[in-house]
Amino acid sequence: MTIHILGLGPSDASLLTVAAKDLLSSAIPVILRTRHHPVVADIDPEGAMASCDDLYTAGESFDTVYERICDRILDTAQRGDVIYAVPGHPLVAEQSVDLLLRRTGEAGIETRLLSGLSYVDVAATALRRDLGGIQLCDALDLRIDSWRPALIAQLYDRDTVSALKLELLDIYPAEHPVVVLHDLGLPSESAKTLPLAELDHQAYAYLDTLFIPELAPEEDVRRFDGMFHVVARLNAPDGCPWDREQTHESLRKHLLEEAYEALDAIDSGDPAVIAEEMGDVLLQVLMHAEVGRRDGTFSFGDVTEHITRKLIRRHPHVFGTAEAESAEQVWQSWEQLKKQEKPDRSVLDGIPKDLPALAASQSIQGRARRIGFDWPDIEGPLDKLIEEVREFALAEDAKDRLDEFGDILFVLANVAQRLGIDAEQALRGANAKFRERFTAVETLATERGLDMQEMSLEELDALWDEAKATLGREAL
Repeated sequence: MTIHILGLGPSDASLLTVAAKDLLSSAIPVILRTRHHPVVADIDPEGAMASCDDLYTAGESFDTVYERICDRILDTAQRGDVIYAVPGHPLVAEQSVDLLLRRTGEAGIETRLLSGLSYVDVAATALRRDLGGIQLCDALDLRIDSWRPALIAQLYDRDTVSALKLELLDIYPAEHPVVVLHDLGLPSESAKTLPLAELDHQAYAYLDTLFIPELAPEEDVRRFDGMFHVVARLNAPDGCPWDREQTHESLRKHLLEEAYEALDAIDSGDPAVIAEEMGDVLLQVLMHAEVGRRDGTFSFGDVTEHITRKLIRRHPHVFGTAEAESAEQVWQSWEQLKKQEKPDRSVLDGIPKDLPALAASQSIQGRARRIGFDWPDIEGPLDKLIEEVREFALAEDAKDRLDEFGDILFVLANVAQRLGIDAEQALRGANAKFRERFTAVETLATERGLDMQEMSLEELDALWDEAKATLGREAL
């Protein structure tokens, strides 16, 4: 027995190969993957050929449909030779053929491939351009490189195209021009150019194909690759003099500033501001990677390799066979793996020395607490807080007061840790509320022609309470 896998070309019988016509005129039974193709009306006007369209109507996944198609072809082949006819070229965007070849190879069944023109051939003619380097993509399983041109098939209907558009808008600008190729190879063939944002503003059918021109690297503004290229270009020998002069030391303050601005953005709750500030933080990472590459000490690949390998290594419950059902179990596993990697490492190692003191205190005590070095309940730190306040009140000189006040803050950080409160964030919030309230007091004083420096404390308190009432109960 032999399974003849035949390409029917991209349109009507005028583009069928001679070999395909000869095979179709033989007595070998034919199974069409689908009758939804212009050539079928020419080669089977009476509808005598079998098809697999019934398998598509079951509402199952395409993978399941392709498995069932293969089952049907293989079952038919048990009785003798069979022709499996598919649109276009059998090895261009034809997953059912790929699966059939694997299964026949495993079963030792003989197959014969007959080429046909693909949709790529007629697309090149319709577009009047060399499609060298073209990507062939599937609208239902998109993998695309925006720096290369692409043809996207499987535009079955408007719903499919709408979902595809949303995916593409994560990669391309909304105004990026794309070309919808309709009825390729037929007299009704057309090529319509439109902005990507308008892609789903029309109806679609089985023979429609989408062409997406490549982006220049500087136009690739929605993906990491484009940003990486721009930063590398700035640091190139003929790039920006300022960027090329930067060192890890000179960029240090910018990394810190951008991190704090990102925190402010998170506090604002404005998604657009958060996105903008996260981009600024990412820029700092890329800038340091470029300094490393320029110095010959490390590259961005070293940065990504290190963190990626660490993430995989420390998540065996995701990338391995381990199990973890809670965040606490994940944390315990993480700490155990860290200890295995660096057995001499202190539990306190890795807490940055430049971390704000309150945040550092909470982090230090949190790590100590996880290995059992802490009070058994909240009463312990509360009693300790009272003790430290008393000691502070009895301090006799500036050095003792400084020391005792530090102890008070340290215990407060412990209390916050136990109650699940981010002490640093809590203080930032209090600072922000005070700033808002005090600014409101200044505004009231200015509106009334008052000089705050000449006002009594009672008068200032009255403005303070008025501002509080105006701003609402969230104010201090």
